Amino acid sequence: MNPLKPLLPLLCFGLACLPSPVLAADEPARLHDLFHREWEYRLKENPMVATSVGRHEYDDRLPSVSTEDLARQAADGKAFLAELAAIDRSKLSSEDAVSYDIFHNQLADGIASWELGEDQMPINADSGFHSEFSRLPEVVPLATVKDYENYISRLRAWPKYVDQQIDQMRLGLKRGFTVPRAVLNGYEGTITAHIVDAPQKSVFWKPFDHFPATIPEGERERLRRDGRQAVTEAAVPGYRRFLHFYRKEYLPGSRTTIAAADLPNGAAFYAHQIHRFTTLELSPDEIHKIGLAEVERISKEMDAVMKQSGFKGDHAAFVQFLRTDPKFYAKTPQELLERSAWVAKTIDGKLPSLFKTLPRLPYTVQPVPDSIAPKYTSGRYVEAPQGSTQPGIYWVNIYKVETRPLYNVEALTLHEAVPGHHLQISLSHELADLPDFRRYSYISAFGEGWGLYSEWLGLEAGIYTNPYSNFGRLSYEMWRACRLVVDTGMHAKGWTRQQALDYLGSHTALPLHEVETEVDRYISWPGQALAYKLGELKIKELRRRSEQALGPRFDLRDFHDKVLGSGSVPLDVLEKNINAWIAGRQKGEAVGR
Repeated sequence: MNPLKPLLPLLCFGLACLPSPVLAADEPARLHDLFHREWEYRLKENPMVATSVGRHEYDDRLPSVSTEDLARQAADGKAFLAELAAIDRSKLSSEDAVSYDIFHNQLADGIASWELGEDQMPINADSGFHSEFSRLPEVVPLATVKDYENYISRLRAWPKYVDQQIDQMRLGLKRGFTVPRAVLNGYEGTITAHIVDAPQKSVFWKPFDHFPATIPEGERERLRRDGRQAVTEAAVPGYRRFLHFYRKEYLPGSRTTIAAADLPNGAAFYAHQIHRFTTLELSPDEIHKIGLAEVERISKEMDAVMKQSGFKGDHAAFVQFLRTDPKFYAKTPQELLERSAWVAKTIDGKLPSLFKTLPRLPYTVQPVPDSIAPKYTSGRYVEAPQGSTQPGIYWVNIYKVETRPLYNVEALTLHEAVPGHHLQISLSHELADLPDFRRYSYISAFGEGWGLYSEWLGLEAGIYTNPYSNFGRLSYEMWRACRLVVDTGMHAKGWTRQQALDYLGSHTALPLHEVETEVDRYISWPGQALAYKLGELKIKELRRRSEQALGPRFDLRDFHDKVLGSGSVPLDVLEKNINAWIAGRQKGEAVGR
């Protein structure tokens, strides 16, 4: 899973909607002109998004999340939507029609998100706007004096941004739209980590420790002085202000319920989250039933693999054995990182047999930052800022290494690094023929479905070399199936947090610490966890259909290229793409992405 996408606004409107200069008769040109103008809007309204995609006109500022600006942006979004509706979709090519639909969904989703007040909950159980900001030194350019001045300006803008976020959270408190109290134990550590007594101890000081050679010696002392002042007078006070609000107002005032259904307009909110993250029209009951069926199927596979291991005992005893035997755990954090890197390089060597098209961008392996690691998931993928010299990053959580089993490393690496998120996201960014809003969009059902499919793909690639790692894979798949049951159970069917903990703990081999962090994540982030299994089921279904229809003409590498060749798309669009590809192959058409 990519950690930054969910914390950025799904849609960043902005600027005033200007009339298109393109003649009304030219529908494709009108459409792409609209795409371009709204994209420019989006970047100006959210400067951090602009930086991340390699646009640097706004590198000296942060976005505004004031109530007035959010309302203005929603109004602008409605104007963009009206302009889109005036374009005759029937006169567009099939590819432009897909872009039209995705664009419409993004605009409508952004408006619905504002109407539901989602801006009033800018944190979840493991991270938030403040932890995203703490990565500023890693995601901005720092090669010129101007880059450093921009970085300092952003640090100085931090207190105002914090105040705006606090204002939004206060609105949420007033109407009971908050993160549940049950998942906030220990959360303040993600804030206190950045309240330091000397600027040199701050993560924001790192750029001033070692300047690149491109920064003239005569400028360095001035930049250090200004940076010291910005860290001391803006960055640290901003975090201190947020901590005070969190302790005095937010934590005491946070809701005692856990269900999305218990929020204001909760049923509509949860339905919106389901559609956002799955792109499907499914009810909570339908998803719950799919989850129960998958749990039953995977349980049988897990029992078969347990027997292959030669273990004498029942399923519960085997899981206890996996959770407690020291041989399944690294002795040091470095050992876990090295094992993860070794597995990653092993998978790299398998990629040419699975794909014809590979991304140019490399990736690296790093630990999850200490400030968020205690409540963070086992690993995630972090995108590289476009146009930077940074690689993609596969984050591995080394906090409490004794709770991070080695038998999960293969599945985790396949999902977060390759052929999962790094490969899929990097290829999407390289699709220069797509409109920018599609190149940089992340649709969870597609991306997370691909990540889970990638774990399964490791079987064909020979990555799981013993029954324990294969059981770890199945435990990860079971984990995603359980999410369908647990998420809908808690948010729509009245389950308690303890019921969810017991269900996930008894059906997977996840360490109990991870069971708790995961359940808390589902509570604070309704619907997101549904994307993985539902997306994977659709990709597997389309692969089976392709294999059956094409027989000996089926080429796995071509299939994978076709799945990834249009970027991140809704599941119904993916199905149309694969059906068209099958029909073309049956007619003997040349293979193409």
